[in-house]
Amino acid sequence: MPDSLFHQFENIIVFDVETTGLNPRQAEIIEIAALRVVSKQGSPEIEDEFNLLVTLPPDKTLPAVITNLTGITEAMLISEGVSRDEAYEALAEMLGHPDSLLVAYNAQFDLCFLYYFLQKFQDEALLKNFKMLDAMTVYKDRKPFPHKLVNAIAAYAVTTPNTHRASDDARATFELLCKMSTEADDLDRYINLFGYNAKYGVPKPQISSVNYLPQRYTGRGKLYEV
Repeated sequence: MPDSLFHQFENIIVFDVETTGLNPRQAEIIEIAALRVVSKQGSPEIEDEFNLLVTLPPDKTLPAVITNLTGITEAMLISEGVSRDEAYEALAEMLGHPDSLLVAYNAQFDLCFLYYFLQKFQDEALLKNFKMLDAMTVYKDRKPFPHKLVNAIAAYAVTTPNTHRASDDARATFELLCKMSTEADDLDRYINLFGYNAKYGVPKPQISSVNYLPQRYTGRGKLYEV
């Protein structure tokens, strides 16, 4: 149970996105899921959630490598997807809850995609006052390489699999967060603190509110003590 987080925030919003590529300025979000978690009688509980496939713009196609990774097809986006306007409205409503913390696994990736998605609606300022937590940064301090979500799921016996679908990966991240906080409830020390591999330099684009520090891959030491 992430006590240290609920001492500071009323809501923990755990989210994940699936995209057509890696560049948040050029690629598109094709699926987004978010869970709003609150503390009830001392236990974390999912209060609200959504999971949406999002249709592509007319000039964009879905790369085969993404279909192979996620199982999402263009036919699924056409038949089951909502418009980008509808996805924006759902996201804006979720982010409209005050006193919330945003959490993702490899949050740099997901947050940058959220920013550029919201920018298309001239509403990127919606993220301005949020504090952020990268579950992968915490995991890197706890366990040695490798550090993919699937590795964290195995290390902490998380029951939700890493399917590369937004809903499953968001739920797996939430379960991982709970298990890591039981191990050591110092998650609040990682707020707005993202680790990166010094070999590749500081991630770009940088999030202005985030403190980026080079992080060892040995699972020893605490990044917040640097």
